[in-house]
Formats: sequence, C-alpha cells, structure tokens
Amino acid sequence: MERAELERLAGRRLRLSFEDIVNHPGLPEARRAYLDSFTEVYGGDPFLVRLLLQAGRFFVFHCAAVLEAAQDLSRRETWFTVAALKQQLAMFGYASPRQIDHLLARLCEVGFIEQSRAPGDGRVRLLATTNKLRSHHTEWLAAHYVPLARLYPDHDYSPVLSRDRAFHALHCRACLPFTAVGARLMMTLPDTLLFFAHAAGPLIQYALLKAALDAGDLAAQVPYMDVADRFGVSRTHVRNLMKSAEAAGLVRIVGRGGRNIEILPRHWVSYDRGLAVGMYLHDVVNLVAMQEWTKQPNEDARRQLAV
Repeated sequence: MERAELERLAGRRLRLSFEDIVNHPGLPEARRAYLDSFTEVYGGDPFLVRLLLQAGRFFVFHCAAVLEAAQDLSRRETWFTVAALKQQLAMFGYASPRQIDHLLARLCEVGFIEQSRAPGDGRVRLLATTNKLRSHHTEWLAAHYVPLARLYPDHDYSPVLSRDRAFHALHCRACLPFTAVGARLMMTLPDTLLFFAHAAGPLIQYALLKAALDAGDLAAQVPYMDVADRFGVSRTHVRNLMKSAEAAGLVRIVGRGGRNIEILPRHWVSYDRGLAVGMYLHDVVNLVAMQEWTKQPNEDARRQLAV
C-alpha cells in the first residue's frame, strides 16, 4: 500500500499501516460512524445533493480546495488554473476536457468557484473557491476523520473535527504532494470506482448501505428505487446502476418485480477496503499537518501558517 512512498513524502515513519486499519476489529463500527456522518453532511441539504449528481464533482470539490490552499501567487507553477485542475483530475481518470469544463461551469454558476485575471498576466484566468465551497469542504473533511477518531481515540484529530478553518487550509495544502499516490491507491478499488463513475453513484451507495445497517442485518433486503426520488435521478438510472453492481457481484436484485436488493458480502468487504484506504491516507496527511500546526507557539501564529 505504497508505504515507502508515503513515508518519503511525509518525511517520517507512519504510525498506522493499511493492514492495521482494514483488520481492526472496530472497523464495522467505524463504517457505521462514517455513513452516519456522511449522511449528516448531505442529508439536510437538497442543494448539495443536486449539485453532486454529476459523476466527478466529488473530485472537483476536493482538488479545488487542495490546489487553492497550495497556491503561491509569486510562483506561477502553483497557480490554481483550469489547466492545473484538469491535470489533477486526470490522475483520477477524468481526462475529458469538455466534461471538466462542464463541471467547472456549473460550480461557477452556483457560486462555489470564481474566476479572475492573474496579476501581471491578464491572459491567464485564476480560479478561486468561495466561502460556500470551503464551508462544505470543511464539513466533508471532518466526516472523513470520524472513523479514524472512532478507531484511534488516542490520536489527535481535534483541529479537523472541530472544523477549524485555519487548520483546514493547512491540511489541504499538505494534501497536494500525496495526490498522485492517492490516485494510484484509488485505482486499486474497482468496486468503489464503479459507483463514482455513475451520476449520484456514491450517494446511492451510501444510502443503501446505511439502510441495510439500519435494518440490523447486513444481508437484509432493502428497497432501492426510493433513492431515485430522494436524489432526483431517474429510476432507470438507479436500476442500471444496480444491474452493474449485480454483474460485479456486489448486490443481488431480489423480490417481486426486482424492487429490492441484497447487499452481498463482497460489497461490504470492498467498501471497508475503500474506507480503510481513505483512512490510511488521511492519517498520513494529518500527521504532516499537525506537525506544522503544533510547533507554532500560539493561535495567531497557527493561523498565519495556514494563510
């Protein structure tokens, strides 16, 4: 799991291995905590749900926050531009310039990203996230640390869990060197990518997994068509996604008229593996960010560090 490369980038030994996380006896509990936290981020905000219906927009949110945090206007190679965003997204398999232009245009339209002319070079358009996007990303990032805090309560994740905006900027900047290795690890998760490749795919997956957990039986038969109405996608789209998941051995369509699914053991195993990969990477980045955060003598110095 790229341990040597991660230690090189972090400049220190890691405190967790991937095996530590994926084999932790508390992982099912951490999974439940993550699904609950993720639902909180999106469950009460229909606008965010609609915004994320298009495949790939999850990655745009994250890459935009990271690129802006790492930007130094005195160094042209760090500028947050459309080209830089496309380069980052290509690592995650989004290589279509037209698709990225469409995703970006929508985010600009709804006030999540703005454009301006670069200082000293009016030909270049710089991108900038708005407070609306940064607020969302702060909540999104905190949700991803909930399972780590559940498994490893002795580790200090308090700045990110408290939604400290200065720490959030520092954390995003610390993410950038890890993007390539993170993308490589993402490509080892074909079952996860199956859902990310479909509009509203991750939202549908989370809703169905949570429904099975709420039923108190991992093999419970849960209805899946109601997520179409919940997330504003067509029933045909949801049915096709479930057929793809069934072909991959993740679910079994059951019941009269095929209105329910049973989430198969492979799906739980592959989901937990994907969750563990994310936790593994987040813990490394937190180590790097906390090293900078805690060595500053006071809060003012910490906030200046994150600017």
